[in-house]
Amino acid sequence: MADGPTITTIAERAGVSIASVSRVLNGLPTRQETVRKVMAAADELGYVRNAVARSLKSRRTHQVAFAMADVGNPAYLAMLRQIQPVLKAAGYRLVLHSTDAVVADEIDVLHSLGERYVDGLIMVPLRVTEAHLEMLSAARAPVVIIGQVPEGSRVDNVRADSHTGVGLAIDHLHQLGRRRIGMINGPLDTVPGAARAAGYRQALADVGLPYDDDLVQIGDFYRAEGRHAVTELLARVPDVDALLCANDLIALGALDVLRAAGKRVPRDVAVVGMDDTDLAAASWPSLTSVSLGSAERGKVAAELLLERLQGGDREPRLVTVPPRLVVRASTAGESDAQGKGNLE
Repeated sequence: MADGPTITTIAERAGVSIASVSRVLNGLPTRQETVRKVMAAADELGYVRNAVARSLKSRRTHQVAFAMADVGNPAYLAMLRQIQPVLKAAGYRLVLHSTDAVVADEIDVLHSLGERYVDGLIMVPLRVTEAHLEMLSAARAPVVIIGQVPEGSRVDNVRADSHTGVGLAIDHLHQLGRRRIGMINGPLDTVPGAARAAGYRQALADVGLPYDDDLVQIGDFYRAEGRHAVTELLARVPDVDALLCANDLIALGALDVLRAAGKRVPRDVAVVGMDDTDLAAASWPSLTSVSLGSAERGKVAAELLLERLQGGDREPRLVTVPPRLVVRASTAGESDAQGKGNLE
């Protein structure tokens, strides 16, 4: 093999036809299992593809973009860990965009699809505006949205069920005897903020508790914002006995403030986060959190995008990932948490 591997030797190693190897290496629609076999054989044989020549010939870049609000947020990292291997196995590289949830930046990413710098896009917008919807309808490449878009939108969509997830948390706190349950939320003009606010109101009604504006504090989805919001809520409602936080970062900020104020968790104030990120299990006390299936949403989104990239012509799909409550010490105490675990 002095002259290096060829499509013939790759076909022999992979156990597929030469035509199949050619289709895979030129980025043409092919069964995913065939793609995996060919890419594995090419790697074993040391085949190096000329990406520029291939892109010019096939009009494909073999790159996919992933746009999210904050690359440092562990919920997005959980998605990334699932998106990357799915796409890599099919021969795609991943390009990351951290938009800081700035609508103009997200619109620019959608607009740049016309420049063909990537073959497809997975996007997690916190706000979905008319501008988003217009750009999605005119997108020059396949797009999958992780989040919520209006019914009837012609785009593949993978959603969490925050409304039900909040209900799991409130029911859990109510069963523990908590009656002054506060909520620390993110901005209400965001998809998760609005969904979690609606879920909170409904969940209180479901367990027979009144809604009280004083028990709600709006901040943002960051730890520092969580600290500030909890400080304000405690000053206003010192007898709060539980806090539902709109994500784990806010909940960690809440634990910081409660610790500094001499409040014992969970004896004085129970705390629940949302997203069930790696930080939840590592915090002290360990944090009860609602898993919204970040990893699964990332995996499903990558698989839906691959279907499109490989020539799938079908109606847009909507996939909703169900939530589950993961009980830890911040509500159940250290000893009780050992036997609780996941609650559907």
